[in-house]
Amino acid sequence: MARIQVGVLGPTIFRRDEDDVHLKPYTIKLLLRLVAAEGESVSAEDLYRDIWGEPVNGRITRANRTEVQKRIVELRKVLPGDHALRTEQLLARHGSESAYRLILDVEQLDWLEFADLVNRAAYAAPAMAAALLTKALGLWRGRPLSDIPDATFARRLSRRLTEQYTFAQRELIRAHLELGHPDLALPIAEHLSAERPDDPAAAKSLAAVRAALRERSGHVLLRREFSGLRVTLLIQHGDLFDQNDANLVVGFSDTFDTSTENDVVIANHSVQGQLLHRIYAGDRGELDRQLKNALRGVERLAREERQDKLRGKLIRYPIGTVVPLPLPGRRIFALAYSRQSNDLVARSTPADLRRGLDSLWASAAVHGLHRPVAIPIIGSGLARVTELSREQLIIMIVDTFLAACRKRPTSPELRIVVRTEEQSKLRMDDVERFIETLGNDGRGPHA
Repeated sequence: MARIQVGVLGPTIFRRDEDDVHLKPYTIKLLLRLVAAEGESVSAEDLYRDIWGEPVNGRITRANRTEVQKRIVELRKVLPGDHALRTEQLLARHGSESAYRLILDVEQLDWLEFADLVNRAAYAAPAMAAALLTKALGLWRGRPLSDIPDATFARRLSRRLTEQYTFAQRELIRAHLELGHPDLALPIAEHLSAERPDDPAAAKSLAAVRAALRERSGHVLLRREFSGLRVTLLIQHGDLFDQNDANLVVGFSDTFDTSTENDVVIANHSVQGQLLHRIYAGDRGELDRQLKNALRGVERLAREERQDKLRGKLIRYPIGTVVPLPLPGRRIFALAYSRQSNDLVARSTPADLRRGLDSLWASAAVHGLHRPVAIPIIGSGLARVTELSREQLIIMIVDTFLAACRKRPTSPELRIVVRTEEQSKLRMDDVERFIETLGNDGRGPHA
């Protein structure tokens, strides 16, 4: 059976098997009159009056009915089967008269699909609502039923659809803001405000989006969209553990030590120490239990003797081991990129860090729930990679991430979080020059 699509959210489109069908002007008007009836039957007399106007002496003649029938025949030639355009009989003062009912489903008529998407979005969670509303607004091509702009019969449906269109824009703005994406909300809010310059609600919505952008950009040091990979890079100052919408990366040594007692094995102020106290509320037993469960399938590299390593854990795992720890809706990626020597000093090399980052992105692709990933300048703390500057560490993080994204979807956003006290020590111009050399696929000019 032929597949048809009728579009009335803008200039009328009629497609049959994905090919445009060009209908005569009066046939288009008759089609739109039936669309505006919303599945109700319309008598031949009403069709004539609504499309051609009131006849002479106010009486519908045989010739008038023939004119309607011609357009019905033309429509039947392009509509599939007899079920889409039905002929019915209505009781009239002088017997019965022919009437016609257009029956199209959601996939065949764009305004039905549009209304269905908007209605479903009203009860959906923000992420699903954003997807549904984006699809709905993508169907909108202009004023609905625009081929008959002054027709009385089109006003009710046109007004209702226009109201739904405005509602969909406002709801999509709200969803993007709830998801922390004011940049996606901005063009919609600007368009809505331009369409409704005298609407206080539209102006208020635009102001809220701009305020959210100002608040977010106040912490952003660098932002870059890589359209070829569909990922965003953010470098911002702030607190790693305030990134509540993202997976977090925490660097560990090869022994996955967790004790912060007296700052001997792990310093309380380190990222590992903050992980223990801020995510696990100081419950070291629970953190160790989760680490132990996640490490069960990992091959052990060695075991130290207590007489050689007086404090901390004894079992060593390979550099590059990544342990995804569960949090509601996201993950903590515990990454072993340094070696904890028996004198309790953690040491790492550029090769160790790169090996660890490659493993990190592979794990994030599998376990990261396609959420943003927030990472500190790993390798710049107590387990410092002394051969690399902070700027070089950032470049390695970005480079390995983009390389992983070219192989398979890893994360929609990499967020490198710089501690506020580190910001003054960071030469962002070096990082910016590197980022500017990259293409939209994340490759450098000599790749």
